[in-house]
Amino acid sequence: MSMLAVLGGTFDPVHLGHLRAAWEAAEALDAAVRLMPAHVPPHRPPPLASAAQRVAMLRAALAGQSRLALDTREIERSGPSYMVDTLADLRREVGPARPLVLLLGADAFAGLATWHRWRELFALAHLGVLTRPGALPPLPAELETEVAPRRAGAAAALRAAPAGRVLAIAVTALDISASRVRALLAAGHEPRYLVPDALLADPALLTPYRRAG
Repeated sequence: MSMLAVLGGTFDPVHLGHLRAAWEAAEALDAAVRLMPAHVPPHRPPPLASAAQRVAMLRAALAGQSRLALDTREIERSGPSYMVDTLADLRREVGPARPLVLLLGADAFAGLATWHRWRELFALAHLGVLTRPGALPPLPAELETEVAPRRAGAAAALRAAPAGRVLAIAVTALDISASRVRALLAAGHEPRYLVPDALLADPALLTPYRRAG
């Protein structure tokens, strides 16, 4: 059965680091990947761009290919965007047997024990940790105890069960941050080669980050 993976975030704005990591994860897992913008992110300040603006940027960025798709369920749900609720909703959609993978960066993974009802995530999905080539970073003891028996060495282990395993997925280390893109735009500079060309082709898409006047 094919795997489905999800990558959440504010995507404020979406940049090539997000897209390349999602693409490489899709290839490593042989999975479809959905990019899922958060409505009210519980672990960071509110996005500068509105939900509708971030969705528009993602739609433009994802045009012309079919492996990466947009999922707006968190945008459409009121209240904080808790991943445990999102995965429970996805699990109801795909059924109990299809392997489901939550993709997250190494830093986010290391902080997983601060997430809302974080232990329940393992019953709902596998975790794919997007890392630079090499080992996973050290984890807090509470998280390491939960993760140690779940570590997988290859994507095949994730295909063999619907949830519960943890796999490190090495991706190209593109040192691009949304905060850097926002700063460039606020200073009147063009973030070419940091964001998808589709965002530069339509000036209205990046309006939330440009300086006034």
